[in-house]
Amino acid sequence: MNIKWAEKLRKGLHGTADSLGNLCVESFHYLALFGIGGITAWAAVTTFFDMLGKGGVSVDDILLLFIYLELGAMVGIYFKTNHMPIRFLLYVAITALTRLLIGDVSHHKAPDEGLLYLCGGILLLSFSILVVRYASSRYPSSRAIDASGKDVDDGR
Repeated sequence: MNIKWAEKLRKGLHGTADSLGNLCVESFHYLALFGIGGITAWAAVTTFFDMLGKGGVSVDDILLLFIYLELGAMVGIYFKTNHMPIRFLLYVAITALTRLLIGDVSHHKAPDEGLLYLCGGILLLSFSILVVRYASSRYPSSRAIDASGKDVDDGR
């Protein structure tokens, strides 16, 4: 009889610790997401006002705003789904390389091998998006996972 009571107590303690651990992890998760989202929005707004203050807008500035937009979209999607689409990171990288490429060309630098490296990087990232999209459509994830990391289908 004492063994059943001890086992019941152990399961209750385990359940409480598991719930408390999940609460801490999810609290940090949401706090971090709100922080990242707020910092991204603040950076975008200050960049926008800096553009207005200097009286002109360059393509570099517009691409920087697109980077902020993509980062904000990533935070929103991650907040809603708890999944980070790798494609958005690739989009940010392509936009950043394009911004660097346009900055180099617009400042009248003489074309050199750096230009080829940037174009090659953009091409490689574009190909990576193609591979990721093909793989996700051809081999979709069949497992549904809840916020605690457990399989929804079989309760593991």
